[in-house]
Amino acid sequence: MADLPHATPGLVVLIAALAFLAFFVLVPVRADRHQFIDLQENDMANHPYVGLWVTGDGHIRHELLPSGRYIEGRGSRERAYVGRYEVRGSQINYWDDSGFIADGEFRSDILYHGGMVLYRH
Repeated sequence: MADLPHATPGLVVLIAALAFLAFFVLVPVRADRHQFIDLQENDMANHPYVGLWVTGDGHIRHELLPSGRYIEGRGSRERAYVGRYEVRGSQINYWDDSGFIADGEFRSDILYHGGMVLYRH
């Protein structure tokens, strides 16, 4: 303790305990989180709504990826909007990377979103 004049034995024990928690508790939590994301992606790979949804005229295209991400194409713009989505029951919520949010609903294998009607392609 001569090298650290302000360090008390209690402070040294506290620092050691925090280091222990950080390494042995927080690191496994991160691993479990990645494992959860992998499991969620595997579940979404077989989800009935994953895939391409297109308006009748083909102008708007929503590609719902198994990763929980989406790509919206508009006309000649293949990536007009990108972001993440979540499906709960027949409801879908979108969080675009640019900051806006939207929602929609699946009914009889048709996606109703923002006044648009999209069909499975």
